Amino acid sequence: MEERELELFIMNDPKSVISEAFRVLRTNLQFSSIDKPVKKVVVTSSMPQEGKSTVAANLAVSIASTRSKVLLVDADLRRPKLYKLFRLENYKGLSNFLAEDLPLESVITKMANLHIITSGPIPPNPAEILGSSKMKKFLDEMATKYDMILLDAPPVNSVADAAILSTLVDGVILVVETGVTAREAAIAAKQQLEKVNAKILGVVLNKIKQDKNGGYYYYYYYYGEEGTKKRKKKR
Repeated sequence: MEERELELFIMNDPKSVISEAFRVLRTNLQFSSIDKPVKKVVVTSSMPQEGKSTVAANLAVSIASTRSKVLLVDADLRRPKLYKLFRLENYKGLSNFLAEDLPLESVITKMANLHIITSGPIPPNPAEILGSSKMKKFLDEMATKYDMILLDAPPVNSVADAAILSTLVDGVILVVETGVTAREAAIAAKQQLEKVNAKILGVVLNKIKQDKNGGYYYYYYYYGEEGTKKRKKKR
């Protein structure tokens, strides 16, 4: 992924069309469930370098801007990127907290309504750590303290981590890069999530190319309950 794609659009250019797209995405997410509030969400992709970390970070900043208390967790314990986006140290984080019993406060970076936990050092057994009872207990406890918890997870088709995490949360957002991700890869990712009964809240189609009229669609996405699609485009 190019460095320019690893960008906090909401912070750096809040009036841009991309920032507006994230605000619409935020609204769709907040109203994605009628019966039960969605508080714990995994953001993943079918393959590497589709922009999942950028989506997770900008969505977190957008939600926090509404005065909601947000926890953003880098649960990609293989190729973490959130610390780069926010220009944070990463010598300790989620992996330390789960494996070494570090106090939770020691791994949280607080930025107004947005709190961030970086990945920490890459462990030898990411899937086992993420699927541990301590991880489940951590998420359940955080759900009582935050309005929204977003977890940036590894790609579904690469490793089992995202599928494991999806069993611990309220839903999953799947990021797909337009024109790059093969249809088969996206379908395989969906099937992998469905095998563990994950609730797919929606799909973000990222990096839409210029249309024939000269416009540029940055993001295209849909949310809906059980097969009901709601399509949105942002120029």
